Amino acid sequence: MVKINQLELENVKRIKAVVLVPTENGLTVIGGRNGQGKTSVLDAIAWALGGDRYKPSKPERDGSAIPPHLKVELSNGIIVERYGDSSKLKVTDKSGKKGGQQLLNEFIETLALDLPKFMSAKSSEKADILLKIIGVKDELLKLETEEQRLYNQRLEVGRIADRKEKYALEMPSFANAPEKIMSVSELVKIQQDILAKNGENQRKRENLAKIEQEYNSAVELVKRLEKDLETARRSAEDLIDESTAEIEQSIAAIEENNNKVRANIEREKAAAEAAEIREQYNELTEKLNATRNARKALLNGAKMPLEGLSVESGELIYNGSKWDCMSGSEQLKIATAIVRKLNPECGFVLLDKLEQMDNITLKEFGSWLEAEGLQAIATRVSTGEECSVIIEDGTVIEPRAWTAGKF
Repeated sequence: MVKINQLELENVKRIKAVVLVPTENGLTVIGGRNGQGKTSVLDAIAWALGGDRYKPSKPERDGSAIPPHLKVELSNGIIVERYGDSSKLKVTDKSGKKGGQQLLNEFIETLALDLPKFMSAKSSEKADILLKIIGVKDELLKLETEEQRLYNQRLEVGRIADRKEKYALEMPSFANAPEKIMSVSELVKIQQDILAKNGENQRKRENLAKIEQEYNSAVELVKRLEKDLETARRSAEDLIDESTAEIEQSIAAIEENNNKVRANIEREKAAAEAAEIREQYNELTEKLNATRNARKALLNGAKMPLEGLSVESGELIYNGSKWDCMSGSEQLKIATAIVRKLNPECGFVLLDKLEQMDNITLKEFGSWLEAEGLQAIATRVSTGEECSVIIEDGTVIEPRAWTAGKF
């Protein structure tokens, strides 16, 4: 990994002259009061290594007659120098071979020079960078898309099941109703048979009346008709009319019973539909859980830049917390780990404003950097012992002479 061995900066922004040898692994803290040139050191490094896009709008120090001069010696033997407002670049390696910005771009990660750009990016953009690093972006996108599709489908099926279940419960139910629909036509046929029989009885009665009339009007025919009269009387005396009241009552009641049967059938049908849809809901739940487990397994199997780091619903998650719920020190740690992973050849990162870390957290962060073999050059508004160097009025406070224009 490429790291910064030494810096020599002169007349850049608030800097008069700064010579700095950063710690190879761990944290180099540039301390001092506000407005003394701490951030100018980081800006100068970014300009020297990143090119004109990092060039300050007013690079030269106020009141200086000497143009800016930047020199950065890297651990791979490359020396980078920039001169004047025109940002003239000189890049040489150990053998004296010259190169340009394109050579620097091969091993300098731009986000290492501009960590605030990553810090201020949207949560989705941070997550996108991480997924690209670990190489699971496309597969994870498919799983998340399928997970969302199954979730939406299950949600809709669940709503339908709830409505069906509610509808089935609200429908009337009759415990004493028969199981099958009864046939009205059968009872009507019986009724018609009875009415036909009663009609025949009426015809016989009318026949009796006719014969009696003939008997009264034709005495001379009495003897001839006596036999017929006696027969007719016997026939009439044996006749008994049957009542249709019971059949009429059954006809009246059958429709009521059938309505109850229909209601029970409809209720059972609605309950069956609800059960079927609920089964669909349960099946979708199983598929959804399987997809979620596959997504988790994919992320768990990927080598993350930092233990406890993951991606959920397109957002970075660290130890269960989203970005806006993380502490400032956690955010810096995560950003540093991800930027390092973006370009493993780049072994350093620039960090501004470490005031958000207390001394204990600062020490822990430095230990983590050392363990990871990373170099961090940071600023902090402080003059305490945690600072590696103190800058005052654009220079490092140390017993060394400095002549304008020379390091």
